[in-house]
Amino acid sequence: MIQEKYAPHDIEAKWQKYWEENKTFKVEMDKDKPKSYVLEMFPYPSGNLHMGHVRNYSIGDVIARFRTMKGFNVLHPMGWDSFGMPAENAAIKHNIPPKKWTLENIANMTRQLKALGLSYDWDREVTTCKEDYYKWTQWFFELFYKRGLAVKKESAVNWCDTCNTVLANEQVIDGKCWRCDHEVVKKDLSQWFFKITDYADELLKDLDLLPGWPERVKTMQHNWIGRSEGLEFSFEIPALNDTVAVYTTRPDTAYGVTFMALAAEHPLIKKICENNPKADEINAFCERVRNQSEIERTSSESEKEGVFTGVYCINPFTGRKVEIWVTNYVLYDYGTGAVMGVPTGDQRDWMFADKYGIEKIVTICPIGKELKLEEMTCAYEEKEGMLVNSGEFTGMEMHKAMSAIMDKAEAEGFGKRRVNYRLRDWLISRQRYWGAPIPIIYCPHCGEVLVPEDQLPVRLPEDVSFTAGAKSPLATSEEFVHCKCPKCGADAIRETDTMDTFLCSSWYYLRYTDAHNDKMPFDKELNNYWGPVDQYIGGIEHAILHLLYSRFFVKVLRDAGLVDYDEPFSNLLTQGMVIKDGAKMSKSLGNVVSPEEILSKYGADTARLFILFAAPPERELEW
Repeated sequence: MIQEKYAPHDIEAKWQKYWEENKTFKVEMDKDKPKSYVLEMFPYPSGNLHMGHVRNYSIGDVIARFRTMKGFNVLHPMGWDSFGMPAENAAIKHNIPPKKWTLENIANMTRQLKALGLSYDWDREVTTCKEDYYKWTQWFFELFYKRGLAVKKESAVNWCDTCNTVLANEQVIDGKCWRCDHEVVKKDLSQWFFKITDYADELLKDLDLLPGWPERVKTMQHNWIGRSEGLEFSFEIPALNDTVAVYTTRPDTAYGVTFMALAAEHPLIKKICENNPKADEINAFCERVRNQSEIERTSSESEKEGVFTGVYCINPFTGRKVEIWVTNYVLYDYGTGAVMGVPTGDQRDWMFADKYGIEKIVTICPIGKELKLEEMTCAYEEKEGMLVNSGEFTGMEMHKAMSAIMDKAEAEGFGKRRVNYRLRDWLISRQRYWGAPIPIIYCPHCGEVLVPEDQLPVRLPEDVSFTAGAKSPLATSEEFVHCKCPKCGADAIRETDTMDTFLCSSWYYLRYTDAHNDKMPFDKELNNYWGPVDQYIGGIEHAILHLLYSRFFVKVLRDAGLVDYDEPFSNLLTQGMVIKDGAKMSKSLGNVVSPEEILSKYGADTARLFILFAAPPERELEW
């Protein structure tokens, strides 16, 4: 008998049960069929799905089912990005072990995903906080270490007092923590880095290999990597018997340098302050500047401040004495941490020179027009002009002069051409508990020693205190910290930092191709069959975090002979956010809408159909 009214719960429950019992969406390698790997960015198990999740996963499910019907062998897996701050915060707030909190959330969200009728191969489920996964995250750290790509170094790092941990540059948004929106400050710490800068040029060039990516995402990565070509040259400091190097993309303005601007973090400042009557003033200024955000320091709108050190350097092009200043608008981790001040060629330098009465020299004029300093009200920053007051290069067109001036610096031995990048090495150390421990042992005799591969994983201990502040909670576990050196057997201690959770998500799509392998992260033949991902779906907010890190990861693994392709994701769809009350739907903002009520009232098909038709996939959707 045909029912008069559609009963979604009876029908959907019947077929969802059938799919689960018959493993309808389970797939294996089949070289007789074309493959298609469809993947949505996996979720953090925060407890409940919201309609933003439903939109992401419904889009992927439509693509996966469509390609299955077209005859493709479709891999469509799901897993959990399950390390990170929320679980640790829950442990602090509610005295719940992070593992218990996380696994309970995973169980609930799995139930919700299955109720949505999504076509996942659940046999391939991965959970990044489980030992069978983070063992291989640690294995990858050791691979990077052996290839010279994992290094520990002293650095002024981004520090969040609320999260009690350091942050990579990519995780600082407008001077604030990406996770908690708290102001970020600078601290000097010894930290672990991945040398993503070794791949900067390839990461930039290979964006051209991604025609299936949105131009907006490629532009964001292009700008973040920030390649520039210029001249690095040195100024002698006679009083210190030392030199200071600058990097400039405008060598045509070198004859107009009237001051040297140092970053507050520049190591030369310590030497400048020796027996210097202005030392207290300089150090107080540096301390204040170091705690300003990068946005504050580099914005064209912010006030330019500085302190004259009383020390001079010599411009190698002119032989002129140049004042050395410490300023708030130069960053140490870009270029050399020192900038040549050319007031007539750079507006920031103009504002600074105006404020402190520093000399200005005109060196570039528009073609066919003379610029008089007394008539100028701002710097001349146009991209065309002729050189004046520039010695033997006076009268040359500026672009020709750039090359000729670089030739002179190289010929006379005080400079060299250089390619520079805005991209900085990836800071992976975190002073937190709920992450993959870094597999390093410190021995008083052998120094840094990798934990032997047959002793992985280095397991997270459970006897820890979560109120350690600036010290990792792992450091509170005596049993974890104290160990024997694997090389000489002496008493040693373990590294107590854990790895950035973005490291876990940089390779999860590879694990899906061989999720239960206990001998290797994945089998190369299986991975080369399924990879790369043919269609990736996720938010544009990951454009210069997860997506850049994943591209870097694949290039390293390719060079190590583990994969045979250059890029992890052939096609990328950045779905628009689901907006509620004017903001992205997010548990942290308290504006989530749960699909449970819609599912119980209307069923999964209605929820999925509505979320797909309410707006085009790439556009924001106001709930």
